[in-house]
Amino acid sequence: MSQLTKLCVLLSFGALLCLPPESYSQEPKKLEIISLGVRGGLNLDPGGIPPGEKEDFQQYDVVAIVGFPGSWEWPRGWEVQYRWYGSAGVLKAAGDKGFIASLGPGLGITKWDWNLTFEIGTGAVFVGDETFGDQDFGGPVQILGHGGLSYHFPQKITVGWRFQHFSDATIYGTNNRGVDLHFLELRYGF
Repeated sequence: MSQLTKLCVLLSFGALLCLPPESYSQEPKKLEIISLGVRGGLNLDPGGIPPGEKEDFQQYDVVAIVGFPGSWEWPRGWEVQYRWYGSAGVLKAAGDKGFIASLGPGLGITKWDWNLTFEIGTGAVFVGDETFGDQDFGGPVQILGHGGLSYHFPQKITVGWRFQHFSDATIYGTNNRGVDLHFLELRYGF
């Protein structure tokens, strides 16, 4: 698959997520801050998604999730909502530290009876430092993919696990590597 084809597929997926969903619920949803929180992650499997990392990475950041108007709700307690995910923090590896930020669309699929939400999304990552030890990202802008599972406690506290992969998808060349991280999250819901 060529670089242009990969980029077109990712942009098409992102554009589909940008379409406003229609609400099937009794009351229309409004633009809302769903949650704010902190998270920390590391790459547990040095192999990761091939070709794998050359260094052990850690990331610590703050995260915000914003829900957009509209959602799909079903009588059995399921809801699907279009969301935007954003984060900013620090990426560490091989004695180096650098700023990292991400922004992108996604979907939250919630089963309210179980207090669980499955989330999936894409987006862009900006890294302030492109080289960590032996690993080179190739450039400052990377492509993001993530998915996770969150549990909602009654006190508006949410804990979750998230898997995140970012890489340049060979935009900057074929010798660059991405990073796979497993995050633990603690968020406050509004």
